[in-house]
Amino acid sequence: MDGIIIINKPKGYTSHDVVNKIRKIYNTKKVGHTGTLDPNATGVLPILIGKATKLSDYLMEHNKTYTATLKLGEKRDTGDSEGNVVEIRNVPDFVGAKDFAKITNILNSFLGKQLQTPPIYSAIKIQGKKLYEYARENKEVEIPKREIEIYSINLDSINDLEIKFTVTCSKGTYIRSLCEDIAFKLDTIGYMKELIRTRVNRFSIDDSYTIEQLEENIENVKIISIEELFKENEKIVLDDEKLTLFLNGGRIRVGGGSLGDPLKMATIYNSKNQFIGTGTVNKNILKRDIII
Repeated sequence: MDGIIIINKPKGYTSHDVVNKIRKIYNTKKVGHTGTLDPNATGVLPILIGKATKLSDYLMEHNKTYTATLKLGEKRDTGDSEGNVVEIRNVPDFVGAKDFAKITNILNSFLGKQLQTPPIYSAIKIQGKKLYEYARENKEVEIPKREIEIYSINLDSINDLEIKFTVTCSKGTYIRSLCEDIAFKLDTIGYMKELIRTRVNRFSIDDSYTIEQLEENIENVKIISIEELFKENEKIVLDDEKLTLFLNGGRIRVGGGSLGDPLKMATIYNSKNQFIGTGTVNKNILKRDIII
């Protein structure tokens, strides 16, 4: 069984908890996920089964969309609702007055590329040690900033000093850090109260399944095939000689259409029109990428 299932991760589960559940449900050990989702967050978690586990690095590069709830006036050590309150501060009147225009302008100031400091309670390794290990030991450590990109950010609602917004961002963006940075620009402090991941690339929460749905009605769960994932790519059919060269890592000249464009991903088929995998084309030269 090879393919992708879109899971709506429940609150309280780690991403690895979900992987273990899927292993038991489908009775297979070859299961993985495409990027960690915090235990207190919910939403889209693409699960890879069988040969689809080869796609993990590829899918981790995709953009993601979240709906987040920012609670203002409190700072927590973990940056989310699981942490301890470490500071309380007043919130400006314009937030309580629901000044949508002003708050929207502040949110829009985060659009584009920027440097972000990841939260201390994260699994990023510094000198071979995870950041949250430093935090638990009350040890100070310098956290390098990372370049991220915010593609869109929209204010959804303001209610009782809570701001709900939807953001589409690049890989590596920490919404907990974004919430704290937004609160700072609002001249106060805050933490991420709730987080829902609604989309990973083209995988939407509307197409996801709960773990309960898998357990109760597995025969009606759609598994996205690996071939279907790449159906929008340009198709290249290789004869037996070129296919052997391709599979052995050789470079092949291809021509026509948009294949002259730089860094074009293509879907590879053999002479019998059987799906083989993907390759990357750069100026009409094809090289091996993902082999299924």
